[in-house]
Amino acid sequence: MEDESEGRKLLVLYGSQTGAAEEVAERIGREARRRFIVPNVLAMDDYNIVNLIEENLVIFVCATTGDGEEPDNMKVFWKFLLRKNLPSHCLQSLTYAVLGLGDSSYPKFNFIAKKLFKRLAQLGAQELVALGLADDQHDLGPDAVIDPWLKKLWEKILEIIPLPVGKEIISSSIKPLPRYKVTILSDKDSHNELTKADAGCNGKTDIPHNNVNDEVGSTVSKDCPYLSTIVENERVTTPDHFQDVRLITFDLTSSGTSYSPGDVLMIQPSNLSDVADEFINYLGLNPNQKILLSQNYPDISLPKHLPQPCTVKHLVENYWDIQGVPRRYFFELLSHLTDSELEEEKLQEFNTAEGQEELYSYCYRPRRTTLEVLEDFPHASKNITLEYLFDLISPLKPRAFSIASSIKAHPNKVQILMAVVKYKTNLYKPRVGVCSTWLASLDERMKNVRIPVWIKKATISFPKTLETPVIMIGPGTGCAPFRSFIEERTCECNQGGECVLFFGSRSRHKDYFFEQEWLPLQNDGRLTLFTAFSRDQENKIYVQHRLKENNAFVWDLIERQGAWCFLAGNSKQMPSDVSDVLQEIFTREGKLTEEQAEGYFKQLIRTKRYQRETWA
Repeated sequence: MEDESEGRKLLVLYGSQTGAAEEVAERIGREARRRFIVPNVLAMDDYNIVNLIEENLVIFVCATTGDGEEPDNMKVFWKFLLRKNLPSHCLQSLTYAVLGLGDSSYPKFNFIAKKLFKRLAQLGAQELVALGLADDQHDLGPDAVIDPWLKKLWEKILEIIPLPVGKEIISSSIKPLPRYKVTILSDKDSHNELTKADAGCNGKTDIPHNNVNDEVGSTVSKDCPYLSTIVENERVTTPDHFQDVRLITFDLTSSGTSYSPGDVLMIQPSNLSDVADEFINYLGLNPNQKILLSQNYPDISLPKHLPQPCTVKHLVENYWDIQGVPRRYFFELLSHLTDSELEEEKLQEFNTAEGQEELYSYCYRPRRTTLEVLEDFPHASKNITLEYLFDLISPLKPRAFSIASSIKAHPNKVQILMAVVKYKTNLYKPRVGVCSTWLASLDERMKNVRIPVWIKKATISFPKTLETPVIMIGPGTGCAPFRSFIEERTCECNQGGECVLFFGSRSRHKDYFFEQEWLPLQNDGRLTLFTAFSRDQENKIYVQHRLKENNAFVWDLIERQGAWCFLAGNSKQMPSDVSDVLQEIFTREGKLTEEQAEGYFKQLIRTKRYQRETWA
């Protein structure tokens, strides 16, 4: 097929934070192969952007993350593309299409996709199809936009790159080759391969989570994480509180890394051993079997962080996201593996446009896990081979946590404030967070457990000068980055600009984080603290109510003293409520019209004097 496809190539570039955009890009790659087109699917930062002027056809798939920011793996690409000295017609030979993945509950819905689409046009590129804007909030999920957009895309691509003479699109009913070849090794083969393997950044062939070697490379990063241990794992909510929240301290000694307030700690999680064992037992896998991967497709690289060779147990515990909700392609591929007509019919239905509502009700709304789906399709499960597990199950993604400490107050350590995720759906078993549940199970006595971590710089950036007043709005675990800033500022000086915190939780007596630290600072005049405990009285009180009660004080700080304002917390209703209250304050205290207040607020955002960090 590759020889017949010579000269028939397609470049697909993605910017992905959680993996969703990457999965869509890979889907485009699979669809290209069915049309005898050789795809090259890459993260934008893995592509040499200077070659873009020589490309004829490129498909871009990009997510928007944070408060209208580009994903980490397209930052370099995006920075280059925004250079003002690029000639206005440098991409005139390029035809392009852009598909954005976003969430309309955020103000800057699909902001990066819109900017990328516009920027490519500014540089002379020609659009192939209209901009696609997928929305997580749609009743049927992002596929409600993705499916019809892709249909139109392929119609246009086949006008440019027609099928070879005598060829037809390879039927989707034909089982595709797996992404990797898997070789089962004997003990002797395994030893030989182990001695040949690349040593990697830690001077080892593996970065397992139970590694006890203390060697670190010169630079800690995603590609070379630091293997940390937990120094302390303290529950900071009372035992009778509905939510288990932890203040977890990690050791950074000998890491050679530092951090600042607003930075984020990235953690590569593992699956719990009992969950991994359940998966292994159900599929009848041999946990001690050693395997070696090789490429099936030239454009699909081998996993960067997977040791070669490795055991099945390592894959299940540390690589595959077996507790994640399956992707749509999972059901398509599973339909090729079953020998049951009933299962095949149902799995194929899940991959039709008409079946999306049922798929959403069955899988996505209740957050059904991979293993739970496999248990519902036993005929398919018994035919799964190791090769196809790499296609069926996504790799575990790193998790991001706002840093809750100052390195000046906690030398060689970093702390996070983490809520252990656990909630009910209509399924029997509660849903749990992979990373939070795993971390909560660890404590300082488990010195043999090494946790891959690295620092991601400044999600929110605080003012550099100590004299600048700061207003921080942080309900719940949203107070984490503000605790970091408060510690940093109080370590640096006893005086400075006004430091104001609006903190909210359910109860003063059950989940009032850092009370023993903040009250003395308040008494010393180094912190102005407003609290809102929603369940301690009949009427619910939230941080936005406290803001409203202190509207003159807030306006004076922002308008007359030049305060910077920050918000961190859950992305559901709170951020928009706070925005509404702030604009009310601008109207009431600043005597602005609603239109002027909105413009004033947008100006604060543009000048970084209002920043927010929110999460679902």
